[in-house]
Amino acid sequence: MDNAWTHTTVLLGEAVDALLGSADTTGPSPAPAVYVDATFGRGGHSRLILSRLAADARLIAFDKDPDALAEAASITDPRFSIRHQGFRHLDELPEASVAGVLLDLGISSPQVDNPARGFSFRFEGPLDMRMDTTRGTSVAQWLAHAEVDQITEVIRDYGEERFAGPIAKAIVARRQARGPLVSTTELAQLVADTVKTREPGQNPATRTFQAFRIFINAELEELQQALDGALKVLQPGGRLVVISFHSLEDRIVKQFITQHAKEVYDRRAPFAAPQVMHLKALGRTRPGAAEVAANPRARSAIMRVAERTAEPIRGHA
Repeated sequence: MDNAWTHTTVLLGEAVDALLGSADTTGPSPAPAVYVDATFGRGGHSRLILSRLAADARLIAFDKDPDALAEAASITDPRFSIRHQGFRHLDELPEASVAGVLLDLGISSPQVDNPARGFSFRFEGPLDMRMDTTRGTSVAQWLAHAEVDQITEVIRDYGEERFAGPIAKAIVARRQARGPLVSTTELAQLVADTVKTREPGQNPATRTFQAFRIFINAELEELQQALDGALKVLQPGGRLVVISFHSLEDRIVKQFITQHAKEVYDRRAPFAAPQVMHLKALGRTRPGAAEVAANPRARSAIMRVAERTAEPIRGHA
């Protein structure tokens, strides 16, 4: 693995503090605690969690990125294990077996800064954007066949781009005239030529690149699956900690916690007992000014925390 690209973990201490909560992690417990770092990345959160866990505790990590797996191989702590899977596989863990789940969403700095991964419009590289380079379809492969309406929908829904239609038409017109797009700089230039106005300080291709990355990796769908899985595997008192970096992710997380943090009454049976709430919302945190100054990529981060209630799930899938 190339170590030229480094990563600064966002909300490192705050996230681990929230994950461990008031649990006594210094000594053995009746049942050894199991924690999950569902987005290992470059291991910043995992290493701090391990430094604070009891000797009989365990940390299970998930990641799709082969580079993350290579980084995880440097951790020799016997309490640690990692799965080459996305976090949608959380629900494969035993029900009510986990003391805390951490999700640090989005892409890491090494993924963005490595031109070979194709995530950034700042570098010349293949138009790939897959989190897991061992499987799936790249953005270039999808754009080689996608119709205008499909491309428009993706850019509009996942990039919240008001020029989605013109960009999609330009992509298909380019494909018909000179062949499909194959590099990041080709896509960035096409978008820049198509989008004539943009927010100050933002590259015209920002929203389009975000949209294609989210779509090709099914990020929002996987996030919803992961949240459902976390609710299933968390034990009473277990913590759910989610760090998101754009409004589409945060909206899903906020709505999920809100939905499960209230009692639900069945209007068809007004005198029946309400469905119990499954989560207790514990608030949200944003990076402080000092962290943002030191790491500008932290500026959009929002961390939301919830705690699993003692009530059973009662039919939750």
